[in-house]
Amino acid sequence: MITVNNVGLRYGERKLFEDINIKFTPGNCYGLIGANGAGKSTFLKILSGEIEAQTGDIHITPGERLAVLKQNHFEYEEEEVLKVVIRGHARLYEVMLEKDAIYMKENFSDEDGIKAAELEGEFAELNGWEAEPEAAILLKGLGIGEELHTKKMAELTGSEKVKVLLAQALFGKPDILLLDEPTNHLDLKAIQWLEEFLINFENTVIVVSHDRHFLNKVCTHIADLDFSRIQLFVGNYDFWYESSQLAQKLAQEANKKKEEKIKELQGFIARFSANASKSKQATSRKKLLDKITLDDIKPSSRKYPYVHFTPEREIGNDLLRVEGLTKTIDGVKVLDNISFIMNKDDKIALVGHDELAKTILFRLLAGEIEPDSGTIKWGITTSQAYFPKDNSSYFENGDLTLVDWLRQYSPVDQSESFLRGFLGRMLFSGEEVMKKANVLSGGEKVRCMLSKMMLSGSNILLLDEPTNHLDLESITALNNGLIRFKGSMIFASHDHQFIETIANRIIEITPKGLIDKQMSYDEYLENESIQKQVNEMYA
Repeated sequence: MITVNNVGLRYGERKLFEDINIKFTPGNCYGLIGANGAGKSTFLKILSGEIEAQTGDIHITPGERLAVLKQNHFEYEEEEVLKVVIRGHARLYEVMLEKDAIYMKENFSDEDGIKAAELEGEFAELNGWEAEPEAAILLKGLGIGEELHTKKMAELTGSEKVKVLLAQALFGKPDILLLDEPTNHLDLKAIQWLEEFLINFENTVIVVSHDRHFLNKVCTHIADLDFSRIQLFVGNYDFWYESSQLAQKLAQEANKKKEEKIKELQGFIARFSANASKSKQATSRKKLLDKITLDDIKPSSRKYPYVHFTPEREIGNDLLRVEGLTKTIDGVKVLDNISFIMNKDDKIALVGHDELAKTILFRLLAGEIEPDSGTIKWGITTSQAYFPKDNSSYFENGDLTLVDWLRQYSPVDQSESFLRGFLGRMLFSGEEVMKKANVLSGGEKVRCMLSKMMLSGSNILLLDEPTNHLDLESITALNNGLIRFKGSMIFASHDHQFIETIANRIIEITPKGLIDKQMSYDEYLENESIQKQVNEMYA
């Protein structure tokens, strides 16, 4: 167990935390959420001891081991992959090194023999004989094959290094596990494997993630960092989100009868009580949920941008025809004879292992580059708005303020009052609209690009990884905006919930062609015959 007592931290005049008191207990997975800049990663560093709080203290039950997902991907460049994983249990790794050093001695003394025996005993107690097999199982589960286990970290790709560091954190069944954005750079299979691992993990987990599906699958509690304090909610992310929205609604309609609101709350709790992510904890969670009262649910200080795409023109039946599309990049054939037809009301999710293939297809559809062969034909009633994965070229002019930047893309109303109002809905308020466009953060640039697309009035949206750099609030707002969108779209994302709630058609780009299915994402993933076909296409 890890106990936080009266923890506080300030940076200059800015109060990050104040009088935080919370207990994280075994058998539970806590999703730590909060707006960008609220201090989620900093709080994890305080828990791990990397940063010292100015007030209060952190108490870990004596004898318990804490593991942290490391963020420095280049820390172990000259070390063997398997040994980097075993490093996750520091004492076990020390014993292994000490033991090996003694056995390597040319002059082996009686004292060395006694020390070696002591180390062998401790090695056995720490389950050392199972260390390499356990490390190999973790690596395999995350998609790191045996052929890489004896290679040096420097020989791995960036995403492979991330997986090794994640395996290091999970190694040796730590008593407390701290994970900061563990799904970043993971493919779908690795995320699914991690979800199952954490669902079955019996100790304490505290995780920060922007992946709502992941939080819903693994979390038993949500720790909401807001107003410089942390409030604990029983349930997963969706429960927290809907309860906070309900609280705001209650606050706005305080004059209505309390009894009606209590009934609404009871019905709301009943829905979530039956939707536990960990079956063995479902009963206890239901009891806790049943105890929630109207006063327990408090509004959040979070602000959500207003994302709403309104097509200026109704779309016809003839949208898009792609035939024989082929493109080679740097000598590698990225797309090979790709053909498909886009129909009215299609919301197509592009999936697949090859990120470059998806991006190149988007760039071809948007007219940024030309195919080597094949044709792209848009219907005469269509107009397209494109969200590129790399938006840096749109922000190169350092002289433009945010208002002036957006004015370039406002064909109807270019007045400052209109543009300020529009930017305000996207959470740029007051003097923020006078910031230079080239100093914006990644998330701010994404919100600007979405503003540009909303102003276009297009009836077809092309979105290449639009959730990158966004916080949970902005992802939720964009997700809801695209669900409401009356036009058609093609999009790519690694956010499972984003795809599942928006797409009605899945197109997977594989090395042997397209797999094209008119169905939801979960149906696609759960269909055994389709997944068998997918595996064959990658074999």
